[in-house]
Amino acid sequence: MTLRRLMVQQPLAAASLVLLVLMIAIAMLAPWLAPYDPLQAFPGLRLAAPGTPGHLLGGDNQGRDMLSRLIWGGRSALGASILPVIFAAVVSLALGMFAGYRHGAISAFIMRCIDMLFAFPMVLLAIGLSAVLGSGYLTVIITLICSVIPYLTRVVYSDTRVEVQKEYVEALRAQGASHADILFRELLPNVVTPLLVYTTSLLGGMVVFLAGLSFLGLGVQPPQADWGRMVGEGAQMMILGAPHIATLPALAIVVVSLAFNWLGDGLRDLLDPHR
Repeated sequence: MTLRRLMVQQPLAAASLVLLVLMIAIAMLAPWLAPYDPLQAFPGLRLAAPGTPGHLLGGDNQGRDMLSRLIWGGRSALGASILPVIFAAVVSLALGMFAGYRHGAISAFIMRCIDMLFAFPMVLLAIGLSAVLGSGYLTVIITLICSVIPYLTRVVYSDTRVEVQKEYVEALRAQGASHADILFRELLPNVVTPLLVYTTSLLGGMVVFLAGLSFLGLGVQPPQADWGRMVGEGAQMMILGAPHIATLPALAIVVVSLAFNWLGDGLRDLLDPHR
């Protein structure tokens, strides 16, 4: 697949990719792009509306610049969503391929553990981890990894089982091909594509899930900027005539989530061999 093909056949997915790359770049360059320190409070800026001179998006309930906090909040929201999902995808690829290729007692044990994670409510896991480790990035990262691994492992396992039963695998075995050759040369390319598609779509849900954890006080802690935490703080200010404090970070969450979903749909239509 080329970028040109994506732009021609899936313009919405291509636009989503451009938007996500732009937002990730802005988040990574937050120390240089944010006009102010996100923790700095300005006298007279409390609950200031968007368009206030010198502060494009106004101020929050403590007089901090909203634009700066949105940029820094994206750094934590996107970083804490994308990196754990990438790690979970690598782990799931290894577990799913091993379990799908070596069908036996070890495979059954791996998949039963995956089923247990499916059945365990992740919010309860986050609450338990916060009681042991305290609320913060570590709790969020572990919770997201444990949330994603069951889904991705199941996808890889199912695709590996389908590929293993095809005639070309039996032919390779008859020719004396090693397990490593079959796994990495033949099965891996066919399994990675559906994993990439599903992982991209899953990222949108993880951004929302992370925001929910922060909203509940289980994620990033104040005074650090985070979109979910900003929504929680801003919800209390809506009755005071400052809806922008909650709506701006909420809009950012919705836009990023939709962009990941649209990109995942476009990649699915282009890459998924089962469609």
